[in-house]
Amino acid sequence: MERAGFPLCLLALLCPCLPQGRTGSTPEALLFISTLDGSLHAVSKKTGDIQWTLKDDPIIQGPVYATEPAFLPDPSDGSLYILGEESKQGLMKLPFTIPELVHASPCRSSDGVFYTGRKQDAWFMVDPKSGKKQTMLSTEAWDGLYPSAPLLYIGRTQYTVTMYDPRSQALQWNTTFRGYSAPLLDHLPGYPVGHFASSGEGLVVTVDKENGAVLWTHDYGSPVAGIYAWHQDSLHRLPHLTMALDTLRFLTLRSNHIRLRRWAHPSGTASRDFSTSETQLLLTLYVGKHAASFYASSALVHSGVALVPRGVILAPVKGPTTEGVTLRDSGEREVTPSTDVRYPPGSITALHSSWLLIGHHELPPILHTTMLRVFPTSGSRTMAKITPSESTSSRTLFQELLSLSQEVAWGLERLPGPQPEEGPQDLYPGPGSQDILVAGLTTLLLGGWIIFLLRQRVQEKRHGPLGIANPCPSQDPLPLPRGAALNNQGTPWRSTAISPSSPAPPDPTSRVHSIQSAPEPADTEASDEELTVVGKISFNPKHVLGRGTGGTFVFRGQFEGRAVAVKRLLRECFSLVHREVQLLQESDSHPSVLRYFCTERGPQFHYIALELCTATLKEYVENPALDRLGLEPVDLLYQLTSGLVHLHSLNIVHRDLKPCNILITGPDSRGRSRAVLSDFGLCKKLPAGRHTFSLCSGIPGTEGWIAPELLQDEPPESPTCAVDIFSAGLVFYYVLSGGGHPFGDSLHQQANILAGAAHMDHFEEVTHEKVIAKELVEAMLSPQPQLRPLAQSVLAHPFFWSRAKELQFFQDVSDRVEKEAAEGPLVTALEAGGKIVVRQNWQCHISGPLQSDLRKFRSYKGTSVRDLLRAMRNKRHHYQELPMEVRQALGQVPEEFVQYFTSRFPHLLLHTHKAMGSCASESLFQPYYRTEGMGDGKEKAPDCRGSSQVRP
Repeated sequence: MERAGFPLCLLALLCPCLPQGRTGSTPEALLFISTLDGSLHAVSKKTGDIQWTLKDDPIIQGPVYATEPAFLPDPSDGSLYILGEESKQGLMKLPFTIPELVHASPCRSSDGVFYTGRKQDAWFMVDPKSGKKQTMLSTEAWDGLYPSAPLLYIGRTQYTVTMYDPRSQALQWNTTFRGYSAPLLDHLPGYPVGHFASSGEGLVVTVDKENGAVLWTHDYGSPVAGIYAWHQDSLHRLPHLTMALDTLRFLTLRSNHIRLRRWAHPSGTASRDFSTSETQLLLTLYVGKHAASFYASSALVHSGVALVPRGVILAPVKGPTTEGVTLRDSGEREVTPSTDVRYPPGSITALHSSWLLIGHHELPPILHTTMLRVFPTSGSRTMAKITPSESTSSRTLFQELLSLSQEVAWGLERLPGPQPEEGPQDLYPGPGSQDILVAGLTTLLLGGWIIFLLRQRVQEKRHGPLGIANPCPSQDPLPLPRGAALNNQGTPWRSTAISPSSPAPPDPTSRVHSIQSAPEPADTEASDEELTVVGKISFNPKHVLGRGTGGTFVFRGQFEGRAVAVKRLLRECFSLVHREVQLLQESDSHPSVLRYFCTERGPQFHYIALELCTATLKEYVENPALDRLGLEPVDLLYQLTSGLVHLHSLNIVHRDLKPCNILITGPDSRGRSRAVLSDFGLCKKLPAGRHTFSLCSGIPGTEGWIAPELLQDEPPESPTCAVDIFSAGLVFYYVLSGGGHPFGDSLHQQANILAGAAHMDHFEEVTHEKVIAKELVEAMLSPQPQLRPLAQSVLAHPFFWSRAKELQFFQDVSDRVEKEAAEGPLVTALEAGGKIVVRQNWQCHISGPLQSDLRKFRSYKGTSVRDLLRAMRNKRHHYQELPMEVRQALGQVPEEFVQYFTSRFPHLLLHTHKAMGSCASESLFQPYYRTEGMGDGKEKAPDCRGSSQVRP
């Protein structure tokens, strides 16, 4: 077994096996995936493709009215969690499930709450080929149809629970939980795959148990509640592991035999080296929201995923706050642990002082409430002792774990959550069977993971280290986040952590105004519009444009009467604010860089006034309804590259180029928009005379948009500004393909980048435009940084040329080679590979009238590139003298004229441009190659002082 594939392979071994099903559309050849929205997808075992879908009501449905405290059901087994108890202990787990409450109802708990329940069973008869529901049978209804065989008989049970609190004399809560009648299938060997699902999303990953390789992935659009197989004429549940999406991505990288160095997580904690023994997978509780219902389910995460601590209760804080996180009776807002929360006056009560954070939580404690009526035997929950499987592989795993435990300090943390006190079974019920199963699986996983790491450590001692040492051992890696994720709102804003040991520099410039210098506090709110004023900046907290990690928010505001975007950061980020402002001030004179206006400081926050934009590049590409205001994709990419040239000329490396960090401004006085670079939180200013930067502070960038040399275990050289060229190449493909990525889906992107496995399907069609674009993007995405073009060279590429410039280039080349000897180096280079360019004989591909006209004056070789260029030059010079039918065929000069030839010979321009590269230094050809700065690792910025940039 390959060592790199071990993590997913080990996880796959934890899932039970099934016999190999028959091929075709038989039930045995299908998997059945139940999602939170109530869909039951029948999918192919081999590919994961959906064959048919059975629609039904959602698995969980909460009350339609707002009430406190809130109860969160687990869609996998109906477990219950409670939020907002008077003890203010945050999220807690109830010691019973919804099905158990129904079995025990009517009943009353020790805290005085009355429970009533109802159980409804139904049979669905489903056509296994089409998924069409033939008939349904329940205690209340039968549609009277007589189904035709063969059919799938699927049982489903609906549990409804209502809670009544006599102390408040109100209906406290009600919910509905639906589940399929499917026993656990855990005793049949032979099925060679395991299944994993991502928490909060519908992604399913299926891996090979033998080598851990990913066989297929599929997103089913809604969180997965269960995976089933058809066995012995009934549905059986297949255990699957639920993981955080980042954890699943990391394990996928490992399964692709990619050795990672350090990885930055958006949690704000230190980056970790996943090849060390510090790696842990922890069992957490994921809290999510689907439709109008909140839910909670168990999920495994690695140590880089941010966890909400137990008992977190968000309290109000002073200073400017955000309507987006104001506690209301209706609506919901997404917040982070560092975000301030605002409470309307009079809303703070004993039962209304807790907020629920969506994300991964530490396992909550069990609430010590009991049923005064003992559960029936069929529904009771007992503590079960976890014992190793009797299989040879499991015994070997535990034997190795025990034999090494005396020599190595494992450093494992116990799973959080107190154990039930000893006592009668009906007083303090222990964890359910589902919890025991997950805990057992986690134990197996951690044990196998440790053995793998120990074996790797032994081999490193025998054969030498496989990785490289931290180049800055005296400094911990900085937790550079992955960047400006869309955060469900398409916003590019986010904050970045910095080294706490960095000295605090002086105030940035005279454009910074301090609130402390004002004669009276500047943080005031207009009662009418809730306007917040800080120095020269004012904004309405209700007008939220976006938000990011670390408590960063962006509002629509005003600066000296000008509409601006106000970026609010925590005061703890002073060094970050200072660095970002310095870089903005140095570079914002360029029209393709986001303009900076001023910085203000309040008691708790920093405020940066920035140019107000209307959309992100992601919205520009993926939202067809967006008004592009005349900004065409090629013009947008030209402006982006021009801004990049400007940054590189100032020795600034952006290091986080991606669609969310490229913004589109509103129309100017002439009605035109601009593309601007934003988010300078990860930018690096290189010292004078240096063209590389170190990775002591961790890996900068966002997963899927990071250059491969930043993640290589042993890069041959320190990274340079070429990392921006690689990311820009990804952006080029994203824009030109309408939202595509050359390295596949988000789960595999970074692994494919490291492996160099690019697939540019969008450029498969052989047209002039796509041939030119493909050559440029391929060069920008070269795995070797030294082979990527400089930003200045990208800007001069024929991809950006106008038709007039293309035609002028063809004429200049024809004039230059006209007097050259046929055997000379220039003509030889031009004719090399010419048959592909002229498509064997270019005369066979032009219109008849043009052929006849060419034969009147001289002879041309149909296999010669030089003769084709000569024909183009002659017809352009004598265009007004051509017969009308020839001019109609060629079209207007220059647009239609040059397109007449390039559409027939799509390789002509690129081939000619490469062949004439030896003449790049000649004054005639310098505008076509622009050689300034090449070879010295620096860029020279073009003169782009105007408010807009026009392609040549």
